Amino acid sequence: MKEIDARGHACPEPVLMTKRAVEAGASEISVLVDNEASADNVVRFAKKAGFSAETAKRRDDFKVSLKKTEDKQIGDVEVVCDAAASKMIKDKVLLISSDSLGRDDRDLGTLLVKVLLNALAENEALPEKIVFMNAGVKLCCEGSESLDALNQLAGQGVELLACGTCLKHFEISEKLQVGRVSNAYEIMNVLLKGNVLPWA
Repeated sequence: MKEIDARGHACPEPVLMTKRAVEAGASEISVLVDNEASADNVVRFAKKAGFSAETAKRRDDFKVSLKKTEDKQIGDVEVVCDAAASKMIKDKVLLISSDSLGRDDRDLGTLLVKVLLNALAENEALPEKIVFMNAGVKLCCEGSESLDALNQLAGQGVELLACGTCLKHFEISEKLQVGRVSNAYEIMNVLLKGNVLPWA
C-alpha cells in the first residue's frame, strides 16, 4: 500500500502526487487531503487511470483509497481541478498586509482576521490568489491560528503568495507553513493584472 500525505498542498499537487505513484507502479494507494474538493479531484483522476476509489471523511481530513482495476496508459490522462476551478473568481486577488484587521483594538483585529479567513475557506466564491505582505505573512507561518483555513484554501486551488522580503524582515522565513515565497516583481505583476481587494 502506497501512502501519500497531500495535506497542505494546493491543487493540482495532490493529483500529481497520485499520478507519480501510479506511474511508479503502485496498485493500491491511500491519499490524505485537506478537503472534499481535493478528494474529488484525486477520485476523478484515479477513475480515468483505471482505479476504483473510495473517499472517507475523517475528523480533520479526507482519505481516498485507490485500487487498480484496469490496465491503462495514463500518460495522456488530464490533471484537472474542476471542483476548485468552478468556485474561483478569475483574476480576483486578495491583498492581506497585516495580521490584524483595523486599528483600534488589536485583539479584536486579530480575531476578525481569523474569523474572516475561516469564512472565506467555506465560501462559495474564492479569489484566484491571496498576497500576504508586511505583517500579513505571519498568518502563513508556524503559530498562526489561521493555518487550517489557509491550508483549506490552498487545497481548493487558491494560490497563496508570501512576500519574501517581509518574511526576512520578521526573521520567519524558515517558519513558513503554507503558500510559497514570492518576490516584489511577481507580486507587482499580480496586483497590476488582477482585480485587487485590499483586506487588511
